[in-house]
Amino acid sequence: MAAAVAAALRPHPSLLSGGGAVLSPTLQTLPLVSPASLHSNHRHRRVLRSNASSSPSPPPSPEKEAEPVPTAESCVNLGLELFSKGRVRDALEQFENALELDPKPIEAQAALYNKACCHAYREENKKAAECLRIALRDYNLKFGTVLNDPDLAPFRASPEFKELQEEALRGGEDIGSGFRRDLKLISEVQAPFRGVRRFFYVALTAAAGISTFFTIPRLILAVQGGDGAPDLLETAGNAAINIGGIVVLVALYLWENKKEEKQITQISRNETLSRLPVRLSTNRIIELVQLRDITRPVILAGSKASVTRGMQRAERYRTELLKRGVLLIPVIFGASQNAQTKPRGFGNRRSAASVPSGDFEKRTESITAKSRLKAEVRFKADIVSPEQWESWIRDQQESEGVTPGEDVYIILRLDGRVRRSGIGMPNWNDILQELPRLEDLMSKLER
Repeated sequence: MAAAVAAALRPHPSLLSGGGAVLSPTLQTLPLVSPASLHSNHRHRRVLRSNASSSPSPPPSPEKEAEPVPTAESCVNLGLELFSKGRVRDALEQFENALELDPKPIEAQAALYNKACCHAYREENKKAAECLRIALRDYNLKFGTVLNDPDLAPFRASPEFKELQEEALRGGEDIGSGFRRDLKLISEVQAPFRGVRRFFYVALTAAAGISTFFTIPRLILAVQGGDGAPDLLETAGNAAINIGGIVVLVALYLWENKKEEKQITQISRNETLSRLPVRLSTNRIIELVQLRDITRPVILAGSKASVTRGMQRAERYRTELLKRGVLLIPVIFGASQNAQTKPRGFGNRRSAASVPSGDFEKRTESITAKSRLKAEVRFKADIVSPEQWESWIRDQQESEGVTPGEDVYIILRLDGRVRRSGIGMPNWNDILQELPRLEDLMSKLER
């Protein structure tokens, strides 16, 4: 039992890489001293604190080696060791000690991130968000690390995380420049010629502006008339063409920018959807991203009566829907939030969707984890953090021009993106015709 608890409470040493990127398992920790030395360091810290109020202790004998002075690195590693044993409060103290010992940037980043993990475990979400905010702003922590870590799923269901994400999405010189840049890169991949078009809009606008600069004086001379004056109609036509071109090109440039902002908002919304938590029939809490390539979630959102009817009708087609990988996720608007299950420790479940590269054994472990997760998926999953689900659905409704709060259904693809949506509850016969069986799909991929 103790071993299981220790394994479930695996800490987050992955932030000890440069720049906050997630490291491979072989580079997860700072240089780690032996457990015996770690404990002796911890005792030494207590002795240093008690010596201030007690009589001086006799000097150590020459034969006895002096204990090493604690450093930020040793405190971080000791905190990780304590956390792995379930001693969260003691681990939190060590991470705080590390921040007081003039840490290097990489050590401060690791201490702050793991301190945030301790606060999140203790359901102190405000303190966790503040630690992450400092690490993001001052120590180059990548927001993607916070966003993609499946162990922080309970924290990401909190309002504090949503506020942190909104700050990151705004970008600028604060915490979100990296996150904003990543979203823009994804947008450029989806619309690869947008930058080229905007370049030509700017270049042609500049050319039309220069031409207008020389045409206006000619137009004034044409209006004044006299010997040698240019033709009025021709000059006025040239000026109108240049001015009209400038207006059109500026409008196209602004339209491209508006499209990019809309696309970035959609990408962010899809990312938010992938991080929404659900509880499986085995009482395990995961995020939708972990269901990629395993199921096709179908979200039924609306009043309790409508969602109940939709679920009852789906029961008639249960066998065929399961063959198509359908997982029903009911979302009842206005439902009171149930008490959330306290996380059992960081690292107790890893994302089944991410396959580590390189080592064959690690890939095998990931495939095994995905197989176990697939075995846990049943016909229905319950939502965790209803307010986050409702907020996402209402945003999606507004983007599609649907009145917020109306009954809707949303069918997701195997890759987690929205396949299609509709008003009311779905016609299950149509869905059976639309979705191929998973076995047939895999057979086509194999061929």
